Amino acid sequence: MNKEFIPKLFSLLKEGISKETITKDILSGFIVGIVALPLAIAFAIASGVSPEKGIITAIIAGIIISVLGGSRVQIGGPTGAFIVIVYGIVQEYGINGLTVATFMAGFIIIGLGLARLGNLLKFIPYSLIVGFTSGIALIIFSSQINDFFGLHIAKVPADFIDKWVVYFENMDKINWYAIAIAFATVIVTLYFQKLIKKIPGSIVAILLSTIVVKVFDIPVDTIESNFGEIPNQLSMPSIPEVDYATVKSLIQPAFAIALLGSIESLLSAVVSDSMIGGKHRSNMELIAQGTANIFSALFGGIPATGAIARTATNVKNGGRTPIAGIVHAVVLLSIMLLFAPYAKLIPLSCLAGILMVVAYHMSEWRQFKSILKGNRMDIIILLTTFFLTVIFDLVIAIEIGIVLSSFMFMKRMSESVLIENISTDTINGEHLFDEEILDLPKDVLLYEINGPLFFGAARQFQETITNTHLQPKVIIIRMRYVPMIDATGYQSLKEIIKSYKTKKIKVILSGINEETSKDFKKNGVFMLLDKEYIFKNIHEALEKANSYN
Repeated sequence: MNKEFIPKLFSLLKEGISKETITKDILSGFIVGIVALPLAIAFAIASGVSPEKGIITAIIAGIIISVLGGSRVQIGGPTGAFIVIVYGIVQEYGINGLTVATFMAGFIIIGLGLARLGNLLKFIPYSLIVGFTSGIALIIFSSQINDFFGLHIAKVPADFIDKWVVYFENMDKINWYAIAIAFATVIVTLYFQKLIKKIPGSIVAILLSTIVVKVFDIPVDTIESNFGEIPNQLSMPSIPEVDYATVKSLIQPAFAIALLGSIESLLSAVVSDSMIGGKHRSNMELIAQGTANIFSALFGGIPATGAIARTATNVKNGGRTPIAGIVHAVVLLSIMLLFAPYAKLIPLSCLAGILMVVAYHMSEWRQFKSILKGNRMDIIILLTTFFLTVIFDLVIAIEIGIVLSSFMFMKRMSESVLIENISTDTINGEHLFDEEILDLPKDVLLYEINGPLFFGAARQFQETITNTHLQPKVIIIRMRYVPMIDATGYQSLKEIIKSYKTKKIKVILSGINEETSKDFKKNGVFMLLDKEYIFKNIHEALEKANSYN
C-alpha cells in the first residue's frame, strides 16, 4: 500500500516509540483532555444542541482521528468553526437532520482523501480562509451576548441583524452577576497560564464560578436550568435513516461540513508540522476525519475536525505521537462517566466568557488587517467572504468565495499568458522571450506564446492573432513555452487555422513535441492542418516558410 494511506500511528509503532516519549504524550493528553472539556460543552451549546453531544464528539472523533490520522499530533473534536453551520442545520432540519448531514459529510471527506485531493485543498486562498474564519468569530461573539449579559432571552433569532435588534431591546434585563462571572472568566482564561502554565485557565474559571454560584446560590442560568441533566454514559450507536429525499435536501449542508472540516483539519496539520518539524499525510488525514464524522453521527455527536488550538496545546505540552490524542479522549470519557452530574452546575455566563476568548483567537484580526493593505483581488475575496458569512450564510460564503477565487485565479493566469508577434515590418532580428535572434523571411508573421493555453486565456489568444492588420503569406505560431492546452484552447487554435485558411494564408506551428502532437491528433488539429506544417523547432518552421517566398 502507498505510504500516504498508512496512519501515522502505525508507522510510529513500527519504528518504535520510546518510554520517555510515551510518558510525555500521556501527560500532554491529560492536559489537553482537561482543556477540551469546557470547549466541547461550550461548542455544543452554542451550536444549538445539548452539552453531552460535544463531549461525545470529542471522545469518539478524538480517538478515531488519532488512531487513523496522518498527523503525529492532531487533536480532533468539535470546533468553533462548525458552530455556524451546525446551528443553521439544527434550526432548519432538526437534530436528526444534523446527524444525517454529518454522516453524509463523513463519506464525502473519505472520498476526497481516496481521490488524493488532500494536497489540493491547501491551495484555497488564504484571504478566503481568513474571511470566513473572521466572520465565524464575529458570529460566535454575537451568539454569546445573551448568556454573557444574562439577558435570559428564551429564543434568540438566528439572523445576525435580527439577533442584535433583540439584544438591544432586552438590555434592560441585564444580570450583573452573569456579567461579573463572564468578565472574570475572560480574564482568568487569558492570563491564568502566565502564572501556572500546566493548568488551563478555562478549567480554573469553570471550577471557581461553579463553586461560587452553588455555594452562594447566585441567580444565573446554568446548564441544568436550560438543558437538564448531562448523561454520564455513551448511547449505543445507531445508523440514521437515509432516503433519497433526505439526501437531496441535506447534500448542500453535508458538502459544507465536508469542505470546512477538510480545510480546518489540514490547516491544523500544517500548523502543527511547522511546530514540530514534521510532515503529515494529507489524504490519510482526510480519511481519518471522514471516518470520525461517520462514527460521531452514529453515536449522536456533531461534526468534528482537527482543532488548531487543542493541537497547539498538545505540542506545547510535549505531545509528539497520536498516543496523546488517544489519552485526551480517554480522559474526556472518564470525566463524562464520573463527573457528568456536576457539569450541569456550570454557569452559562462562564461558558460564554470562554467562547468570547475563542472568538477573539479565531478572529485573526491582524491577518485581516494585513490583507486589507495588500492586493485588490485578495481584498475583494476577503470582504466578500466575510460579509456573506456574517449577513447571510457560511455555506453561501464558502461557495461564492471559492467561485470568486477561481475567477480571480483564471484572470491572473490569463494575464500571465504572453503573446508576442514579430514581423519584417518592424526590426528584422528582434529579440523574443529569450536572447535568441531570428531573421524572419519577408511576408512571414511570427507569434510566440508563453503560458498555458486554457479557457481563461483562449479568447485573448484568438483575438490577438486574428485581429492583426498585416497580410502575410505565412503565419508561424511558436508554442515551445505552452505547458498545457485545454479543450477551449484547442477550439480557439482550430478556429484560427480555419480563419487563415479561408484567407489563403499558410499556418505553421512550431515547438510541438511528441506529447503535444499526440494531443493534437486526439483534438482534431490534424484534420485541419497536415503534419508537414507542424515542427519541433523554429528553424525547421522558418525553412518551410522560406519555401513560399
